Amino acid sequence: MKIREFKSEFISRLENIYDSSEVDSFFSICLENIEGKTRFDLMLDRDLEIKKSELWEKVIEQLVKERPIQYIFKQAHFYGLIFNVDENVLVPRPETEELVEWVINSVSDKGEPIKILDIGTGSGCIAISLARHLPNAKIYAMDISEKALEIAMSNALLNKVDVTFIHQDVLALQSLSESFDIIVSNPPYVRNLEKVEIHNNVLNYEPHLALFVEDDNALVFYEKIVSLASSELKKGGMLFFEINQYLGDETVKLFHSDLFKEVVLKKDIMQNDRMIRAFKK
Repeated sequence: MKIREFKSEFISRLENIYDSSEVDSFFSICLENIEGKTRFDLMLDRDLEIKKSELWEKVIEQLVKERPIQYIFKQAHFYGLIFNVDENVLVPRPETEELVEWVINSVSDKGEPIKILDIGTGSGCIAISLARHLPNAKIYAMDISEKALEIAMSNALLNKVDVTFIHQDVLALQSLSESFDIIVSNPPYVRNLEKVEIHNNVLNYEPHLALFVEDDNALVFYEKIVSLASSELKKGGMLFFEINQYLGDETVKLFHSDLFKEVVLKKDIMQNDRMIRAFKK
C-alpha cells in the first residue's frame, strides 16, 4: 500500500477524536518512528510503499484510547532536545519552553558561574535544557518522585549534561542546603475544579501528583518556594515560576515587597498569564 493511501486510512480512524493538525502530526511521528521516513521523504516520493504492520495497528489502537503519543514512543522533543518520557513524568509543554527561554535570556553573562535550582523537575526538561544552554551554570534538580528522577537522570545522560539530582519533597523542607542565583519551578498548579477542562490524554495518563492541587490550597507550592527563596536566593538572584493562568494576580501577591522587586507577570504565546519572574532585593 502506498503511504499516502495509508495516511488517509490513518486519518479516518482518528479524525473524530483529534483535530486535523494533531492527526497530521501523529502520522509524521509514527512514520519516522516506525518506518524511518520523514515528512520530507513523503514529499519527495508520493508513491512510497508501506506494509501495514502489527506495530502500526498497536499505535493506532493506543491513539484511539487517547494515550499521549510521547508515551507510546517513550520520547518527547523539548527546546531542541530529545527526552525520555513515560507515565511517571509529564509530557513537556511548549509553554514550559517559553519559561526556559525567559530564564536563558535573563542571564546577562552566559559565561559567569552561577547556581540554578529546578524544583519539581519531572523529566528534567527545564534543568537539562538550561544546562545545555548555560554551560557555566551548576544545575540542581529536585523532585519528590524517585521514578521521575530515574527518568530525569537518563535524560541528563542522553543529552550529555551534568545535573545534580535531589530526591526531596519541597513541602517538607525548612530550608535549602545552599544558596542559588536562580530558582525555577513548574510545580503542580491545576485545581481539581479545572479537571473538566483537561483532555482525556492528560487526565487519564499523566501523573496527577505533578498536575493537581486542592481547590482550597492551590498556591501551596508557590508559597513554599517563595518562602525558601526569601532566605536561600542570593541578593539580586531571580525566581521564575510557571503558573496557573487563572491565578496570575494571586500568585504575584505572594512576593513580599520588602524581599522581592521587579515582579513581572508574563503571558505565553496563547496570551494566557503563564510565567512570573522576580528579583531578590
